[in-house]
This record gives sequence, C-alpha cells and structure tokens, in this order.
Amino acid sequence: MEIGVNLTDKALRDYKLVQRAVCGEQKAYAELMKHYKDSIYFMLLKMTNNEDDAEDLTIEAFGKAFKKLEQYTPDFAFSTWLFRIASNNCIDFIRKKRKDMVSIDKQWEHEDGGEMSIDIISESLDPEENYIKKQKIQYLQDIVQKLKPQYRTLVEMRYFQELSYEEISVELNLPLGTVKAQLFRAREQLHCLLKNKQYNI
Repeated sequence: MEIGVNLTDKALRDYKLVQRAVCGEQKAYAELMKHYKDSIYFMLLKMTNNEDDAEDLTIEAFGKAFKKLEQYTPDFAFSTWLFRIASNNCIDFIRKKRKDMVSIDKQWEHEDGGEMSIDIISESLDPEENYIKKQKIQYLQDIVQKLKPQYRTLVEMRYFQELSYEEISVELNLPLGTVKAQLFRAREQLHCLLKNKQYNI
C-alpha cells in the first residue's frame, strides 16, 4: 500500500499505527483511541446533546472503524476516515430515534408575516385530522420535488429527516455557513412555489 506524498506528520504517524493494529498489535489500537477518543466524543456530544448517547456512540465508532481497519487507505488522513464513520453512525442513530415522528419543527414565515408549519405525530391524532396532516405533508413533498436538486436535498434533510445544520454539514461535507445560506435560498424558492400554488399550510 503506497503512502500518499501529501500526508502530514500526524497522518503518517496514524498510518503507521493502523498498519501495526492490522497486524494485531493491541498497543496500536490503544494509541489510536487515545489520540482521538476525546475529539470524537465531543463531536458526538454536540450532535446528540446527550452525554450517555455520545459515550456509547464513541465506543461504537471505534468498534466499527477497527473492524474496517484493513479497508483504510492512506489516500487521506485516518482522522478524516474515522470522523466520517463516527458522524455517519451518529446520524443513523438519530434517524432511528426519530423514525416514529415526522415533523417540520421550524416555522417558515410568509411575506404577510404569517407562519406555516406541519407536524405529524404517528397515531396521536384522530383519523380525520391525521389524514389532513398527511395530505399537507404530501403536498409539501410534491412542491419540494420542484426545487433545484441541491436545495431539495437540503430541505428534505432539514425538515423531513429533522437533521440539524451541523448534521447536514457533516453528511454532505459542506461548510456550516454554506448549508445555512443554501437552506435560506431553498426556503425562498419554496415560498415562491407555494405562493404560486395559492396554498396555505
């Protein structure tokens, strides 16, 4: 396996530790955990806002990474690879936690100052009200499909999957500021589409 010429000293150190770990050296595993456990934990704590979940997910992240260690290549830093595994695992965890609820928790303001919001909570509404809510969410999903692809993805992740700006930034590998700016433009486009349809949610 060739080592990338652009690896930093830190990345080169990690690569050598990975090689030793792949060969079964337990000390190398311990050193990799020592270098990154705290950073991984604090990233996951920010994503989950729950200390217990962050601790469990930190352990899971290293477990998944170590099982896939032979798949790591030095084309990029080990830390980048490890953080990607940890963040993706955390995003999956958050999605599973929310699987029984679909909501748009941020209200969007109309030009007239009014607001629109949709919340669907499974089995918590009477059949008629639940049907109406589902119709509204379906209508909004249809409208979202008319957005530009990059905006559509952001809206779906933010309002249908309920991911935070930080989670979206990690998932799409985009700067946080870019995510916020593009979501703002996406909402503007959505308002225009809704206004043209003359539909109030």
